[in-house]
Amino acid sequence: MAIVEVKVPQLSESVAEATLLQWKKKPGEAVAIDEILIEIETDKVVLEVPAPAAGVMAEIVVADGGTVASDQVIAKIDTEGKAGAAAPAAAAAAPAPAAASAPAAAAPAAAGGSKGDVAMPAAAKLLADNNLSVGDVTGSGKDGRVTKGDVLAAVAGGVKSTAAVIPTGVPTKALPQVAAPSSAADLGERPEQRVPMSRLRARVAERLLQSQSTNAILTTFNEVNMAPVMDLRKKFQDAFTKEHGVKLGFMSFFVKAAVHALKKYPVLNASVDGNDIVYHGYFDIGIAVGSPRGLVVPILRNADQMSFADIEKKIAEFGKKAADGKLGIEEMTGGTFSISNGGTFGSMMSTPIINPPQSAILGVHATKDRAVVENGQVVVRPMNYLAMSYDHRIIDGREAVLGLVAMKDALEDPSRLLFDL
Repeated sequence: MAIVEVKVPQLSESVAEATLLQWKKKPGEAVAIDEILIEIETDKVVLEVPAPAAGVMAEIVVADGGTVASDQVIAKIDTEGKAGAAAPAAAAAAPAPAAASAPAAAAPAAAGGSKGDVAMPAAAKLLADNNLSVGDVTGSGKDGRVTKGDVLAAVAGGVKSTAAVIPTGVPTKALPQVAAPSSAADLGERPEQRVPMSRLRARVAERLLQSQSTNAILTTFNEVNMAPVMDLRKKFQDAFTKEHGVKLGFMSFFVKAAVHALKKYPVLNASVDGNDIVYHGYFDIGIAVGSPRGLVVPILRNADQMSFADIEKKIAEFGKKAADGKLGIEEMTGGTFSISNGGTFGSMMSTPIINPPQSAILGVHATKDRAVVENGQVVVRPMNYLAMSYDHRIIDGREAVLGLVAMKDALEDPSRLLFDL
């Protein structure tokens, strides 16, 4: 037997631990080299773990839902084994704590009455929370034990309990289909569903609270007539798409306008480090992107050196990666300023929260036709309300307001971007 260890990839310095999601292979099953065995969720990204060698899954060291650290061994592959022959060996090699936990899970198993399987402790709790018995779930663990991952998969798949839980004749509303660990309690016409935060969601919550508790956040607003940008975009859209293979969107204009303002007022691009103000001589712009797992902020590195086409291509790439859960840690690390586009969802106005350790963030909203006064006349213009939140500890109102005005001027007269005016 030649054993190759499957280890957790090297995590970034800011990530101490991660969570295993669900194994795609069971002990005894054949594994191809580079085949994805499991996904690992950190507080920033979801990483795929490929098989380092071909062979047979000999042992799963850490079960679904386990907490792991960098370089930790989570499974073993027998490069000389044959499919179907490694399961007994893996079962024999099961750690003592797993075997010792069987009696503790015997009660839920007996309650099901339909299978002789037993549930691991974490799985037994989830079974009870979801009004399920061990007989309702197919076990994938050693000796047919039901794991936490088995229960999570069953709940996500809508498995119903064989026990009578809901009183007959009581109408119920369907709970939302959430592909995340959940615990549902039926309360007649008032159902509830308990869904634990993912590591990413918990990290976002932590950072937002950190931002509000450590920064002196103030928000300034301004309105922008988007007609010049819209006219320019309409005029060159076809030629731009033909030349660069990507559509000319609005975000590239906002990024260019932001960089334009940051050059004029460098403190907007700075950050606080203890009692020092760090002025950055580069412009790494974070673009807030929604994903199935929560908000992520990938970074446009050296945005001042990027063309409109470069920005549009990179943003499109970020959007696809975010949807597929493929963004890497390095793509979301750093950043000197951020842009959040709530207008995508129809937001009229908001007060964005600063992304630490940055000191300012631009909020972009929906562009709508509104009545405005020009030269004493009421006219209709496509208006967008911009909001910039800033850390008042280092940014005074003057710089914040003038910075936002610089963005407004660049958007209302894009030619300023050509001459750096």
